[in-house]
Amino acid sequence: MSFLSRIMDVKSKAHFSHGGNGRPAGATASTAFQGHRKRSASQARSRVAVIMAVFGIAYCVVGGRLVQYAITAPESVSSIGPADHLLASRPDIVDRNGEILATDIRTVSLYAEPHKIVDVDEALEQLRTVLPELDSKATYRKLTSKSRFQWLQRQLTPKQQSRILALGIPGVGFRPEKRRFYPSGPASAHIVGYVNIDNRGIAGMERYIDNQGLADLAAIGMTSDAKLEPVRLSIDIRVQSMLHDVLTESMAKYQAEAAGAVVLDVHTGEVLAMGSVPNYDPNNPAESAKDGWLNRMTDGTFEMGSTFKTFTTAMALDSGKVKLTDSFDARYPIRIGGFTIKDFHGKHRVLTVPEIFQYSSNIGTAKMADIVGIPGHKEFLTRLGLLSKMQTELPEVKAPTQPREWKKINSITISFGHGVSTTPLQTAVAGAALMNGGKYLPPTFLPRSRDEADAMAQAVVKPSTGEDMKFLLRWNAMNGSGKRALVPGFNVGGKTGTADKVVNGRYAKNGLNFNAFLSAFPIDDPQYVVLSFIDAPKTGEGGGRTAGLNAAPMVGEIIRRSAPLLGVKPKFGEDGSALLVSY
Repeated sequence: MSFLSRIMDVKSKAHFSHGGNGRPAGATASTAFQGHRKRSASQARSRVAVIMAVFGIAYCVVGGRLVQYAITAPESVSSIGPADHLLASRPDIVDRNGEILATDIRTVSLYAEPHKIVDVDEALEQLRTVLPELDSKATYRKLTSKSRFQWLQRQLTPKQQSRILALGIPGVGFRPEKRRFYPSGPASAHIVGYVNIDNRGIAGMERYIDNQGLADLAAIGMTSDAKLEPVRLSIDIRVQSMLHDVLTESMAKYQAEAAGAVVLDVHTGEVLAMGSVPNYDPNNPAESAKDGWLNRMTDGTFEMGSTFKTFTTAMALDSGKVKLTDSFDARYPIRIGGFTIKDFHGKHRVLTVPEIFQYSSNIGTAKMADIVGIPGHKEFLTRLGLLSKMQTELPEVKAPTQPREWKKINSITISFGHGVSTTPLQTAVAGAALMNGGKYLPPTFLPRSRDEADAMAQAVVKPSTGEDMKFLLRWNAMNGSGKRALVPGFNVGGKTGTADKVVNGRYAKNGLNFNAFLSAFPIDDPQYVVLSFIDAPKTGEGGGRTAGLNAAPMVGEIIRRSAPLLGVKPKFGEDGSALLVSY
């Protein structure tokens, strides 16, 4: 058999030979190998799916935590946790109409963790590119201190924060805080007050709120970031802003050291507006205050001059020992204890009670006080709240001063407003008691209804005394020193007071005055008392500087601008002329 034939025979046998199961032997090996490959591939796919699922779950967990951190974590780049009390809310303060007077705004403050600062000099240099006002020496000491936390700058602007973040300085971060914002600025500063850098009340109603328990809760960590109910005040920010404008303008116009005024509801005791200038901006009190810290309306006491003749006359009439029709001899000065009491513009004749009030006679007023007597005089002023510390919400209230022992000379000088120093607000409150039917109401900076006022009112004078005083105040405005306070249609009544200014316990020898004007309107049915003062004016309307030429015009301007806001309608006749009250 040839070679080729053998080769063919071998191939033929190999092709047609079978195993024990009837299949070709080569086919069995091939099928086993292919099954093993399929099982391996299936197992591999299962492992990959498991691994992908594990990684997917892990990524979801990490992503979820990042989202949660972004939502709830403070704006901080530090391992130091936030101080919760820094975010504690203060309640908004609003006026009687709901207008915001004080509110919280979110801000951030810059701090350092000195142990994490890599290069102190470079960090300081970079920070000063954004905050050039930083004190280099003080900041360097903070950055090199052994402590783990140092405040660098409080209450940054968003732009400052963004620029510092862009610098990427290790070891510095931000903490969220709240800053108090006062939309009306200086206009209501002495009423609303202000807070310190830690959002704690320092003055005014801000301090009052803390004194009601907010500060104690903050101290023990029981305050939160939750929104609190607003604190509503009695003031009307429209009237308040107007009054502030009048005071600022008058202080400049009359070249005075200070000025103040109040608008008071005679039936409720609510303060609708009150101001004292100079003042300050509560948004930046440290830099704007200077001479403006003192609220002269409640925290300053002054001899109120002839405005006190209002109370002396009311006392004499209320005692029943003096009537409107009575007359007193004012021809000669009163000499007592080495002092001589005389009239500024004496008429040197017998004067009726209305004439004593109109001409502001010291002699006639002193004789009326003498009829009542020293005990009765002291008791009456105490009844009107003029000799005791005024009770109200504002923390800044000064107690009046009076002689330790009242002698006849004291009673005489006090009768015309010298020898007793009171706050302007409590003078206005005493005036309101003469205008509302004889009821004393402590002043309030919070809303008070007439029913609430009636429940706490104390009767201090007879209603008939109030009617007599309405007549006298209107008489003086029409015929005496209050003419420049008149506003057509609004029937203003009032009494001027020009007192020698007291400086360091002595009367000034350079002719300085403390001038005031106590008024009510509309005098036929009084709704509001308006009191103004001007401290040490150098001029007035027409060149003089007595109260009728500066304090009275201030009241007239306040009433002219505020009456429409307060809902008081002017009274005009059919011919368009103002109706005048007649008695």
